[in-house]
Amino acid sequence: MKIGIIGASGYTGSELLRLLTLHPKVEVVAASSRRFEGKKIWEVHRFLKGFYDLEFCKPEDSKFSECDLVFTAVPHGEAMNYVPKLLDLGIKVVDLSADYRLPKEIYEKVYGKKHLHYVEAVFGIPELHREEIRRAKLVANPGCYSTVSILALAPLAKLELIENAVLDCKSGITGAGESPSDFTHYPNLHESIVVYKVTDHRHYYEILQELRRLQEDIRVHFTPQVFPGSRGILANAHVFLRGELKREELRKIYEDFYKDCYFIRLQDEVKLIQVRGSNFCDIAIFKGESRVVVVAAIDNMVKGASGQAIQNMNLMLGFDETLGLRVPPMFP
Repeated sequence: MKIGIIGASGYTGSELLRLLTLHPKVEVVAASSRRFEGKKIWEVHRFLKGFYDLEFCKPEDSKFSECDLVFTAVPHGEAMNYVPKLLDLGIKVVDLSADYRLPKEIYEKVYGKKHLHYVEAVFGIPELHREEIRRAKLVANPGCYSTVSILALAPLAKLELIENAVLDCKSGITGAGESPSDFTHYPNLHESIVVYKVTDHRHYYEILQELRRLQEDIRVHFTPQVFPGSRGILANAHVFLRGELKREELRKIYEDFYKDCYFIRLQDEVKLIQVRGSNFCDIAIFKGESRVVVVAAIDNMVKGASGQAIQNMNLMLGFDETLGLRVPPMFP
């Protein structure tokens, strides 16, 4: 199958390129970057030397019309300029921006911009929407915070067990993208944890959307933070349940919900280092006196972005969803 990547010079684009070298059934035939047009991929992404001789092209290049599927890994607000045209050509799309994750009116309110070319997409968490993704022409790949938060709470929400949930999430710096800023400047983050968008982070609306599909009256609160590391998201979900459940009963709920999900691993403890570089989401459940704490961890660049995008691609193209992604985490 022929694959294209629009926006291949950023973090998610380079991670797509890295992971797709492991895939036996696809070939990247077009990768765009306006900044680096004409340069070979490995001249920009030096870690990929020996894997690609392909040159970066413009996103309008005719090579994309030959693709079976295209990833749009561009900033929010830009994907809408490409996605409808690709769909009109009969090309399947996995969009890694936020342009198709939310209904049009909510997107415009949250992102503060007019959506020029709205079409409905399937929200791309395979563990929740596997069959819809198989039939989809367009999949909206979720945000990284959204992915880990939804996976942490979905089994309990499905049974309408959540009275209230507080999500305390910490992410590595790559979640802010490759463009340098005061926020990501080394002295501002070194030996620090920065709380930001304390009550109104954009991913909150994705979290709420998906969990309310499972439990309509759920109450969720979400605060993101950045720690001085490159990769990973650790989510501590403090859950106040309706009724009393033993730890063994809680564990069984998660085991049953994720029994057919290769990339979900139930653990006795969770550490970011145990998922680094992989498409796994590790989950541990702890029972307190008045609450349950669900701890979940992903690599924000893989299961939180490019790995999950490839998992969605596999389903859309009729492959086993784990193809090219059965890679153990990098430890230490």
